[in-house]
Amino acid sequence: MIIDKLTKKYDGKEVVQGVSFEIPKGKVLSLIGPNGAGKSTVMGVISRLIARDGGEVEFEGADISKWKSKELAKRLAILTQSNNIQMKLTVEELVAFGRFPYCGGRLTPEDERIVDQAIRYMELDSFRDRFIDELSGGQRQRAYIAMVIAQDTEYVLLDEPTNNLDIYHATNMMKIVRRLCDELGKTVILVLHEINYAAFYSDYICAFKDGKIAKFGTVQEVMTKETLSRIYDVDFEIMEIEGKPLSIYY
Repeated sequence: MIIDKLTKKYDGKEVVQGVSFEIPKGKVLSLIGPNGAGKSTVMGVISRLIARDGGEVEFEGADISKWKSKELAKRLAILTQSNNIQMKLTVEELVAFGRFPYCGGRLTPEDERIVDQAIRYMELDSFRDRFIDELSGGQRQRAYIAMVIAQDTEYVLLDEPTNNLDIYHATNMMKIVRRLCDELGKTVILVLHEINYAAFYSDYICAFKDGKIAKFGTVQEVMTKETLSRIYDVDFEIMEIEGKPLSIYY
């Protein structure tokens, strides 16, 4: 997927300004930056939830606007911050909802197998008959990830998957994100505020500031004290855990 000279305005203000980068396949890419930096808007444009004002998003050789919605849904799944489906669904019903683009609302035995596999993969087997609104925040996020897994797409877009989770559940969520790539071969694009999680669980980082890309590269290239301090004008301490950089900012 290639993003080229992307622009977007809200109320006359250009919130995304000529953004260009390429999403590496089979890797975890994190879009980081403060509120208002443009990262969630870019994610929304990539997923076609937000209309762009200029630029291109090339997906599998064609502009993403040319894809039919049903065909795009078979290749790209997105989990937004406002992912609460306003229906009284059990975990199993929610995960089955992820198969609807493929089965027309009528599950085949193969669809049922995929749904069951996704529930078990996310360790939700004992919760499959529980209603979503009865679950904890961490359990609910796992159920939505299971729905995404059931879609069986190559690309997975997650907007703030650690939002409103405590450090224990947020860390577990990021481990799940890493498994989506390493075990299931997904290309994962994240929007994250937490630079620490981005540093430890990503392969590539796209650092946004004021609607522009301040730095794009591997974790090792972006997550240096000099780079982060220059971009965000704060002090960072870089540590290594299990051979990976972990940025502590203050």
